[in-house]
Amino acid sequence: MWFRIHNKMCWSRALLILLVQLLSVEAVPISMDKTKVKEPEKKPEEIPANVDTGLHYDRYLREVIDFLEKDQHFREKLHNTDMEDIKQGKLAKELDFVSHHVRTKLDELKRQEVNRLRTLIKAKQDLEGGNDIAVDHQALLKQFEYLNHMNPHTFEVDDLDRLIKSATKDLENYDKERHEEFKKYEMMKEHDRQEHLKTLDENERKKEEEHYEEMRKKHADHPKVNHPGSQNQLKEVWEEADGLDPEDFDPKTFFNLHDTNGDGFFDEQELEALFTKELEKIYDPTNEEDDMVEMEEERLRMREHVMNEVDSNKDRLVSLDEFLIATKKKEFLEPDSWETLEQNQAYTDEEMREFEEHLAQQEQDLNLKAVDLQKQRDELQRQQDQLNAQKIELQQAVEHMERLKSQKVEPPPEVHVEGNVIPEMQAVDNQLHPDQEAQPQEHQPVAQVPQDTPQEHSNQQNQDLAQHGLPQTHQDLPPGHQEAIQGQHNLP
Repeated sequence: MWFRIHNKMCWSRALLILLVQLLSVEAVPISMDKTKVKEPEKKPEEIPANVDTGLHYDRYLREVIDFLEKDQHFREKLHNTDMEDIKQGKLAKELDFVSHHVRTKLDELKRQEVNRLRTLIKAKQDLEGGNDIAVDHQALLKQFEYLNHMNPHTFEVDDLDRLIKSATKDLENYDKERHEEFKKYEMMKEHDRQEHLKTLDENERKKEEEHYEEMRKKHADHPKVNHPGSQNQLKEVWEEADGLDPEDFDPKTFFNLHDTNGDGFFDEQELEALFTKELEKIYDPTNEEDDMVEMEEERLRMREHVMNEVDSNKDRLVSLDEFLIATKKKEFLEPDSWETLEQNQAYTDEEMREFEEHLAQQEQDLNLKAVDLQKQRDELQRQQDQLNAQKIELQQAVEHMERLKSQKVEPPPEVHVEGNVIPEMQAVDNQLHPDQEAQPQEHQPVAQVPQDTPQEHSNQQNQDLAQHGLPQTHQDLPPGHQEAIQGQHNLP
């Protein structure tokens, strides 16, 4: 059932290339009686291989369509709905009539997709260093237009309508974006070549320019390229790829031979496969002068040209009727010559100038950022050096305290001079502090000790003073102190 309906499902394949579930694109030469060309028998259709659309929601899109196709009512409506009605959202309204099982599965698919998007948003935030910033998922989900983010739980008519319109718009812009990327590629290639020439001296630059011109001429020297989609081009495929006599060329048989998935349409990939022989005339991956990126751009140009001439209803597919009508036109029988890429530069001089200015601005911005980063690095290094110095000072202080603790310095004993108590002197690292003056202490009771003779007492006193580095006699005192001591002795 699915295969019979699939041929009529132009909406999905026309809107999204993914629904044209394709097989390999190149036709295989077959052996036929060249005198009797018969239409090949239809082989049993096989489920075609999936083709990635390149959309970031490709998997979600495929799964939604797969489940909708399982609903009988939806398949019947799809069969009778034209392309414009699908684009205007009329088909989406039929979602209200699908089975409960399908709706339940679509709800589950949507919840999974919303969770996937939230995970992507969180991962992006983590990469940008915003771990501590609260994430407004509802605001960020607005950028994803292919689903209704305000209702993350159920799949509604609005979700299907959004999905169809978003996929249509994104795929229609796909070729345009490819052209823009190719243009940037070509301009960057020329920019790099010019920058390389600036590094060479005059003789080397001259040789490089001569080599460049030689490669350009060599690339342009190729057999004539047939107009894509013309009778001459298709007959060449008929003869060289299919192994048939060009005199027996039959458009309908040709169509059936190259409709590789047998769905009754030429899709974009099947069309591009028809241009392989023409492209091989221009490009060879083993040649230095041939750029394979340019070959793919040439293939895209050929396919777009044929689509514009043949695809009358603009559904991005070529039906058998559209193909047969095109084979009767003058453009098919008497085409103009085809101008290849080397005859049509991908960019203008003005675009190249703007591109160079953009690159210069980017380089300037990067240089400013580099300077700013260097300043930040220097400041961080300065702070690190400061922290290291403080660490060393702290470590030295700790070591000093440890040394003092290990020495266990004992305080010196009290010394008595003529009944007066000599202030206790504390030595720190065996040095006295000059700014500290001995303060007299109040008289305290002193334990009675045996009385010595005056001479013994004087000698003992001098020994005690000598132990503490104090003067032992009047003569040892500094000038001025001797008179003070003498005056004290003359007091009554």
